[in-house]
Amino acid sequence: MRAIRILTFVAAMAAASAASAAETDLARGQYLLAGIVACGNCHSPRGPDGKIPVGQELSGGMIIETPVFRAVAPNITPDKETGIGNWTDAQIVAAIREGKRPDGTLIGPPMPIGFYRNMSDTDVRAIVAALRAVRPVNHAVGKSTYKIPLTASYGPPVVHVPDVPRSNTVAYGKYLADIAHCMECHTPRVKGVLDMDRVGGGGQELPAPNGGVVVSANLTPGNPDGMARWTNGQTIRTIATGVRPDGRKLVPLMAFDWYATVKDGDMNALLAYLRTLKPVRN
Repeated sequence: MRAIRILTFVAAMAAASAASAAETDLARGQYLLAGIVACGNCHSPRGPDGKIPVGQELSGGMIIETPVFRAVAPNITPDKETGIGNWTDAQIVAAIREGKRPDGTLIGPPMPIGFYRNMSDTDVRAIVAALRAVRPVNHAVGKSTYKIPLTASYGPPVVHVPDVPRSNTVAYGKYLADIAHCMECHTPRVKGVLDMDRVGGGGQELPAPNGGVVVSANLTPGNPDGMARWTNGQTIRTIATGVRPDGRKLVPLMAFDWYATVKDGDMNALLAYLRTLKPVRN
């Protein structure tokens, strides 16, 4: 009887430990999803006022149109008819880090697969857990169309990506910039390809949500009118509120509604990395 009680206690402790780990994964995933990764900035529809209709978060339908593509953000809620409810965890991970759907087709731009390939195993699993917990929304959306050929793949299958130690502030800040895909917009392009020799140099012309064009800012010390002259506090407030130190407002294409939830430690690490960027005159 004593042995049975001990085994029962051990099993209960193991179950509690597993539940705690799952809760931790879920909390981390929800933090990333609603914060620095800002999935909802593209994957949520917008009403006439530019706001996300209540209850429609992550249900897709936002259209991003450029001269070479018309991208329709898919529904990434767990709805089984119109979302990703029938996808396995591994299929969701492959979509995020490799740009491959379960049917083998490639996910095209502007999904920043090149940066998401750097997402750690821990964080990508956490995001999957968070997506599983989202309320399913039945919302069918159209397909994206491209006037340019898509590559066959974004690279070899991603097998393992370790966590970046948070004690290495600059390296962890770069990791956060990658999964926040900052440089997808804030790096110049040459014939459509990111010029990583001028990383952070800005200058991309991007479609604004309500029409028109917005030019991405130069984040490097080579921009005398940008964050190079701002204090860390001013930069954090700009990222989190969408208002520059001089009072000018950023265009909502920038995901400041999500960045407002980024923890101080993560924001400081991100800034530490941005301060190391090579100056670019652009």
